[in-house]
Order: sequence, then C-alpha cells, then structure tokens
Amino acid sequence: MARLARIRLAGTIAATVLCAAAATEAAAQDGTVVLNNQIQLGDVVAGQTLNVVDADDQVTVSTSAQGNSFSGSVANASITIDSTQDMQGDAVATTDMTLDGDTAGYLSATTQAGGNYLAGSATNADLRVDASQLVTGGEVAANSTITNASARLLAGAAVETSAIGNTVALAGEYATVSGNISQDSAATIRSSNFAATQYIPAPASFGSEAIANTVAVNSDTASNQSFYARQRSTGDLIEAGTSANAGNAWDLAARARASGNQANFYNQGGALIAETDQANSAEVRATAIATAYDFGAARASARGAGNEVSVGNNDVYVEIDNSQFNSGGVDVAATFSGTNGYDVYVGADAVGNSVTGYACSECQGFINATNFQTNDGSVTATVNTTVAGSGRAVITGANAIGNAATFYVSVPGP
Repeated sequence: MARLARIRLAGTIAATVLCAAAATEAAAQDGTVVLNNQIQLGDVVAGQTLNVVDADDQVTVSTSAQGNSFSGSVANASITIDSTQDMQGDAVATTDMTLDGDTAGYLSATTQAGGNYLAGSATNADLRVDASQLVTGGEVAANSTITNASARLLAGAAVETSAIGNTVALAGEYATVSGNISQDSAATIRSSNFAATQYIPAPASFGSEAIANTVAVNSDTASNQSFYARQRSTGDLIEAGTSANAGNAWDLAARARASGNQANFYNQGGALIAETDQANSAEVRATAIATAYDFGAARASARGAGNEVSVGNNDVYVEIDNSQFNSGGVDVAATFSGTNGYDVYVGADAVGNSVTGYACSECQGFINATNFQTNDGSVTATVNTTVAGSGRAVITGANAIGNAATFYVSVPGP
C-alpha cells in the first residue's frame, strides 16, 4: 500500500511517501513504485527579526526556506522511488537578532536554505532511489546576524547557517539501499553567520555551511549499498563565511565549510559499491573569523573543497570507482585576533579533489578502488593569528592540496 500526498504552501512543494510495516503481502512481493515530479518556479523566502531584552530562559530560533522537498520510508517490504526535482527560483532564509541586556538561557539559532531535498529510509527492506535534482535559480542563501555589540549570552550559544543546492539523504537498517543519483546546480550558494557580542561566559559556537550538491547514505546492521552518483556544480560562487566577535568570551568557536560536490557513503554488514562522478567549476570560498579582546579558548577553522568523496564500510568489501574534475578556485582563510587570554586554535584546509575509502581490517576486508582526479583551479589556504597582549598556547595550521586520495583498511571503533 502506498500513499502519496502533495501539499503546496507558500510556493514550496512538499511530498511525503510512507510505506509502513502494515503493507499488504502483494505489495511486499511486487514492490511499491513511487513517481515524484516537482517543479518550483518562483522564489521561496523565509525571514525572522528578533528583538529580545533580558531573556530569563532559552532563546530558540529556526528559519527555513526550501524549494522542493520529498521524503519516503519503507519497512518489511520494498520500494522504488523515481524522483525528478527542478528548482528554478531563489531560496533565501534570513534571521536577524537583536539581544539586548542579559540572555540568561541558551541561544540556539538555525537558518537553512535549500533548493531540492530528498530523504528516504528502509528498515528490514529494499530501497531503490533513482533521483534527478536540478537547481537553475540565481541564489540559495542563508544569513544570520546578531547586530548589537552589547549582547550578553550568559549560557552560551549555538548558531548555524546552511545553504545547499541539492540534497539526497538515505538511511537503511537490515536493508539493501541502491540507485542512481544525478545532481546539477547552477546557482550561487551563500551561507553567512555574523555575531557581535559583548560577553559570553560559556561555550559558544558559530558556523556556516555552503554546498552545491550533497549525497549522504548511511546504512548499518546487516545492510549493503550500491550507488552511482553524478554531481555537477556550475554556479559562479559557493561561499561560507562566519564572523564571531566578543569583548570577553570564555570558549568561542567560528567555523566555515564550503564545497562544490560532496558524496558520503557509510555501510555496516555487507558490501558497499560506489561509483562517483563529480565536476565543479564554481569558485569555492570559506572564511572563518573569531575575535575577542579577552578569551579563554578561541577557535577559527575553515575548510573548502571543489569535490569530496568518502566511502567507508565497517565490513568486508568496498568497491570505489571515482572520477573528479575541479576547475574552480578554492580559497580558504581562518583568522583570529585577540589581546589577552589563554589558548588559540586556528586552521585552514583547502583541497581541489578529495577521496577517502576504507574497510574493516578485523573482518579481513579489502578495497577495490579506481581513482581519476584532475584539478585545474588554484587552491589557497591562509591563516592569520594575532595575540596583541598575552596568551598561553597558539596552535595554527594551513594546508592546501590539489588532489588527495586515501584508501585504507582499519580496525573498527572510535
């Protein structure tokens, strides 16, 4: 038994498919087929403005703008999802916060913008996904700001922004998960996170993420995978920027991550076969800035990649056929500036193409890998660190790599 519901709200199309354990025996034998076709022509915009004075408890904020969204699940049966998603408008999410006086509770703020999103899960079942995602709109952008420099966040904070063109996220348990995925993004992808504060006497993390195309498949407990993933990033710019600033911060972190194409496959309990084909021509930029006059611990970390693939199996067999071409520049910078404090950690990592594959050594596992990587863009990693007064430890690192490939067989566990 299959159920298909379509809902149109504020220019966003959302489709949800559920195939539950109560499916009939005939459906379990023949398999359920779901056909999904979504086209978003206009812009999707979400925004919030907060003005809060002396909040006694938590402050929780969520802002999301999504073009097309689809989710499906199956239990004790089988399902094939044939999906086409086309996002032709802009997707923009914005959160502006003014936090006057003392914010006594924990600040949690999430701002997300996405073009196309597909999610699926399988339990004791077979899940096949044939998905095509296309973003041709001008921009996918997520922006968060804390505008007043007098903000006092007494319980700390976690503030995150995320802008992603195309997303496929799949999971399986006691399952076979397979399919073909094609993703194309021609949009500009921007994620920005700016915070100006006076006093944060608790851990505070500020992060931004910008990705044109991403695929994530996680299956465990006697599962197996077989996938072909094709990703193309052709927009002008993919940019993630975080600037976290405080007069006095006990434990402050600024993080930024930008990627043209990203594919992650993890499996446990069976074979994992992945064929990946990635090409990025967009400029990729990631910038993380942290400043504090007085500080306990301060971190600024940034990472940028044209193309990146990770294939890992906590079992016997991994097969990887990887092809990556990057012609866009990758520019990564991390900066810290402070006067008096204790420990500073600053890092910048930039890579044109990256692939990692691993299998379980205790299972007598092995890897069969074929790898082709070409980088035709500049790759730059820059770190700037200033402690004007006194400090205890300063640990910094800048790494730039054109092509990186790592394959290994390891012992499972942390």
